Amino acid sequence: MKQLIVALIYTILLNIPVMATIIRGENAEYAGKELRFYKYSDPVTREKVNLFSLKIDHRGNFITEVDIGHISCFYCDFGIYRGIIILEPHETTDLLLPPLREKSFTESKNPYFKPVEFWFLTSKEDHLNNKISKFDIELNRLTDKYFNILYINQSKEIFDSIVAGLNNIFPSESNEIFEVHKKLKLKSVEADAFRNSPYEMYEIFNSINPKYWNQPSFIELFDKTYGNKLNLEYSLVSNKDIKQAASVADIQFFLNITEARYQLKNPIKFLALLKMLHDSFYTGQIPEKAILKMISEDIFSGNSEHKIRTTSANLLKKLQYLSPGTAAPVICLKNINGENICTNRDNGKYKYLIFADTEMIICREQLKYLQKIEESFNDHLEIIAIIKKNDLIEMKIFLDKQKIPGMHLVDEKNLCSEKYQVMSFPQCFLLDKNHNVVFRQTKAPLDGFEHQFAVFIQKKLFEQKMSN
Repeated sequence: MKQLIVALIYTILLNIPVMATIIRGENAEYAGKELRFYKYSDPVTREKVNLFSLKIDHRGNFITEVDIGHISCFYCDFGIYRGIIILEPHETTDLLLPPLREKSFTESKNPYFKPVEFWFLTSKEDHLNNKISKFDIELNRLTDKYFNILYINQSKEIFDSIVAGLNNIFPSESNEIFEVHKKLKLKSVEADAFRNSPYEMYEIFNSINPKYWNQPSFIELFDKTYGNKLNLEYSLVSNKDIKQAASVADIQFFLNITEARYQLKNPIKFLALLKMLHDSFYTGQIPEKAILKMISEDIFSGNSEHKIRTTSANLLKKLQYLSPGTAAPVICLKNINGENICTNRDNGKYKYLIFADTEMIICREQLKYLQKIEESFNDHLEIIAIIKKNDLIEMKIFLDKQKIPGMHLVDEKNLCSEKYQVMSFPQCFLLDKNHNVVFRQTKAPLDGFEHQFAVFIQKKLFEQKMSN
């Protein structure tokens, strides 16, 4: 009987309807557009995890339902903007979109374009997003007003008056997210004004609950404080011990640095160290193998804090992605004539992938040189150009007139560029016959690929000859 009651309760719980979070609104300027919202995987790798999208109809109306288990922060890149919104479970949000402004031609081609970051407003004045937006606007107004006195003269009196003024306008309240945001933003201003070193920032970071690590204000201050700090430590001539520790992947040595020098406690000391190792990987000062070995250590993978385990796993995945010997994502796209083609078809040749934008002069020149590369390596190399969609007629005229060799695939929505993490054009990859990555950095046609591949293929052919 008892088991029957338990089963009945379980069945009832499973069938209770879950109320989703609703996002709705209207803005005729955005008619026909789609806004994709994402969150960051963690505060170190910050890989974009796409979660939902708003499809706006021809009249500018939109509505969607999102299932979220807890209060979460989402981002959306559109036009020149990066909008931020915090959503709560089972809440209906009437979203107000800003006046639409698309990127200019120059902005759209600039790989280092930085979007204008803002907090979405909603129709409810007391919504958390509206409060954060008002706070940030007032903070920016005051720091701009007293800029010289605050940042140049480093006036403690002015800083205290700014804090007092903001506390008067935005008194303490029960919403912990807002209070954490306020505390972190003020600490960021203080750190800038008084040139606080990372060694002076331990109190604020030790006090932040891990559930707020993905908040924009935390990521901003965290980056500012610990970004590239291990590289600076490593570059000091006097730091022979750190060089020795790096050569043998002594993770305990580096953990001691975060504890003793930066005075960080559990669990933030682990996050700060992962951040430092992440940044060091791209400078080449510390051997890649040593960094990967340290990130794989049990102090991260077996950490009691879930966010540390997740971050270390994400970091390993990111640093090993598209590294030599790993499988490259298969690209299936239509070519310039509308035929579906996949890059993993086996023709016994190496595959030279070049991501390009034919509206850019540098890309056009790089593509023209492919003729010379094909003439030199036609027996061993297949050329595949993945081209950003622009005007198809203009694109076809250019490719035909210049007799650009190889397959020409059109990346209509830039999804393949995103898969390969292409930040700027042109960008190239060399894949082997099994669709695995060959080089960590493959050169572009005019930047030395001809020599790079010649040396590589000669070595491979010699090895084959010796093995037969």
